[in-house]
Amino acid sequence: MRVQFSAGIALGIFCLAAGGGPVWAFGFEELATQAAVLAAEPYRPPPKVPKFLREIDYDTLRDIRYRPECTLWRAPGFRFGVQFFHPGMMYETTVRIHALDGGKVRDVPFSADCFDYGPRAGHLRSRIPPDLGYAGFRVYYPLNGSQVQDEVISFLGASYFRAVPKGGRYGLSARGLAIDTALDSGEEFPFFREFWIERPPQDARHIRIFALLDSPSVTGAYRFTVVPGDPTRVDVKLRLCPRKEIRELGIAPLTSMFFYGENTARPPGQWRPEVHDSDGFLFVDGAGERLWRPLVNGKRLRVALFDTTDPRGFGLLQRDRDFGSYQDLETRMELRPSAWVIPEGPWGQGHLKLVEIPTRNEYNDNVVLYWTTGKPVKPGESLDYAYRIEWHGGPVSPDANARVVHTWVGEGLPKGATHFVLDFQGPALDALGAEARPVPVVSSSANAQVLDVAATRNDVAGGWRVSFTIRPRERGPVELRAYLRHDDEAVSETWSYYLEAGKE
Repeated sequence: MRVQFSAGIALGIFCLAAGGGPVWAFGFEELATQAAVLAAEPYRPPPKVPKFLREIDYDTLRDIRYRPECTLWRAPGFRFGVQFFHPGMMYETTVRIHALDGGKVRDVPFSADCFDYGPRAGHLRSRIPPDLGYAGFRVYYPLNGSQVQDEVISFLGASYFRAVPKGGRYGLSARGLAIDTALDSGEEFPFFREFWIERPPQDARHIRIFALLDSPSVTGAYRFTVVPGDPTRVDVKLRLCPRKEIRELGIAPLTSMFFYGENTARPPGQWRPEVHDSDGFLFVDGAGERLWRPLVNGKRLRVALFDTTDPRGFGLLQRDRDFGSYQDLETRMELRPSAWVIPEGPWGQGHLKLVEIPTRNEYNDNVVLYWTTGKPVKPGESLDYAYRIEWHGGPVSPDANARVVHTWVGEGLPKGATHFVLDFQGPALDALGAEARPVPVVSSSANAQVLDVAATRNDVAGGWRVSFTIRPRERGPVELRAYLRHDDEAVSETWSYYLEAGKE
C-alpha cells in the first residue's frame, strides 16, 4: 500500500487486487489526508477558462445544454444519474470530477460532444478546448414519480450547493464554508476544486459525494450523503485544515434572497405582492427556545448575533406558501424550499450570525446565515463538524407551540411610532378552551416604548392576533421580542425583530 502524489496533492491509496488491477481505498479519512497535505503547500488558484467563455452572457450560457444520453450511470431502472454544467460567464473555473465505482476511482473527462450548443451558443463549439472541464454537476432522481428523473441537488460555483424536496423548486443555497463574512477585512470565498461521486446500487435511495475544498486560508474534506424525499436530507461531515489564521469561520452557511415582503414596503414599479426566496430565520437554541425573525431588506448592512451553546437547529425558511402572496407564475416562490440545519454532536459555545445586505433587485442573494464560535482559528488546527440540512417544502421542525405566520408593519400613533400586527397559529393555541385568553408579552430595547398591546382571537384564519405600537425614545436600531403566554407558560415561539428608528 502506498500514497500517490500528483502536483503536490495526494490522489488516493490503492493496493493490487487479486485480478491485478488497482483498487482504491477511498473514503473520508483518505480525503482528509489529502486536505492536510494540500494545506501544507502554498495556495495555487485554479486556472480560468478561456476569455471568450468568460465574456458570454446569461442567455448564451443557458443555450448550452447537457445531452441526456450522456448522463452518468444512465441505465433502465437505475435511480440516480449525474449531469454536468458547462463553464462560462461567472463560472470562470472548472473542477476535477471522479467516479467511485466498485472500489475503483476513474476520472470523468470533459466532452463537448455531450453538450448541445444552441442557436445563441453555436458559434462557440469549434473553439471549445477538448480538455476544458466542467463547472459543476447536478444529480437526478425520481423525486416526484417513478417515471421521471428530477433534478434533486446541484454543486455549482465556489462551494455552493442547493437541493429541492419533493414537489419543490430551487431557491436558497448552502455553502461549504464562509470566511470573514461582513467583516472589514473582506470576505474570502473557498471553493470545491475536486469531487468524487460514488455510484450507488441500482435500487439505492441515497448517494454519497466527496469534495475537496481549497482557498488561500483553508483546505477541507467534505462528505455529503444525499437522501431525496420530503424533505430531501443532506448529511454533511467535514474536516478543516487552516493554512493561516482566520478571523471568523462560518459553519453550515446558508445564502438566500429577500427583496421585499409583507413586513416591508413594496418598491415603486413592482407589481408582485412579495418577492423573496426566504421570509425569515428560525432558531432553536440549546435550551429549546424557538425564535423566529422575519427578514428585512434595509437601507444599510445589518449584522445580528444570537448567542447560544450547542444549538439544536437553525435555518432560513419560506413560511408563506400561499401563491396569492407572490402571484408569479414563472418563479413560483411559494414552492421555494426552506433549509433547516441540525447540528450533530455538541458544537459548544458560539453564536449564529445573520447578515442582511441591502439590495435593489431580486437577482442577488443578500442574506447569509451561519454558525461561528466567534474566535480566530489558528493554522495547524484540525476542525471537525457534522450536521444535517433538511430541504423542506412545508413546515419545518414542527412544535406544539404556536408559530408566527404573519408580520405586518405600518405607521403608528403618535407620529414617528410604528404599529405591528402579528398572527400566531399552532396546536398549543388550538388546544386552549374557548374561554382562554393568552397574554401577549412584548418587550423592546431601552431606546423605545411599547404601547397599546392587545391580543384578539382570529375567528377568520384561526389562532390569535397580537398588535402593539413602538415609539422610539431616540434614534437608532430597536430590538423587539414578543410571544404568547398562558398560565405562566409560553404557548408560542418568540418573535424577534430589528426596527430602524430614524437615522442610525
